[in-house]
Amino acid sequence: MILRRMDLGEADRLLTIYSREHGKLKQVAKGARRPSSRKAGHLELFTHVQIQAARGRELDVITQVEALNPFSQLRSDLTQLGQASYLIELIDRFTVEAEPNGALFSLLIRSLELLDQGGNAHNITRAFELRLLDLVGYRPELFHCVHCNELIRPEGQYFSFEDGGILCKSCGNKAGLARPISLGALKVLRHVQREPLSNFQSMQVRAAVQSELDALMEGFLSYLLERKLNSPEFLRRINHPGSDVEPGVAA
Repeated sequence: MILRRMDLGEADRLLTIYSREHGKLKQVAKGARRPSSRKAGHLELFTHVQIQAARGRELDVITQVEALNPFSQLRSDLTQLGQASYLIELIDRFTVEAEPNGALFSLLIRSLELLDQGGNAHNITRAFELRLLDLVGYRPELFHCVHCNELIRPEGQYFSFEDGGILCKSCGNKAGLARPISLGALKVLRHVQREPLSNFQSMQVRAAVQSELDALMEGFLSYLLERKLNSPEFLRRINHPGSDVEPGVAA
């Protein structure tokens, strides 16, 4: 999967690739920017490719490449493309070079396939976020208070970025950095965390809850990464052109 690319020298491209067998890699495509290059059309961003590469002194050099799935349909829809950019950014930020994770690779490919098929972008994204957190060791606790371990009641509670999960009302009222989470938002997160990806493609979520979850997950992921994500701002500009919409503000 092509995550990122940049120009290198007069005609080459430096690619960041995520693979099933080798994890994240940087490789060079020699001459890929020349009009006559047979590789160029297979090295577009967000393309599932099969690559052969030769060992280089510092970077491997791509010798053959074949596009397995260009995800051409999602490229024709700016919102779907924006969501795909978000998934790619999360993979890039949460992985390090040369550490393979076959389950994470499969999650990325399946999620992009669903987006390409016109699936519900919000549901796909929410599932991707929670499964990614599972696979990289940050699964949020949604059923017991992360402070007192009491079973969470079916009502509005609190979410702590620092502690990685839900706080009961009693503990949440004492935690300075915890933010409220509505019962509706908590139910969606629990459902998505428990169920297979195929089980909630038709799930309907109210706009206010969706906005709340967008802000919550963006905040939590940014907290874990210790840096702001770029794609959510791009998505806000797509969905609310000409307005300055802040995270979590319904419009």
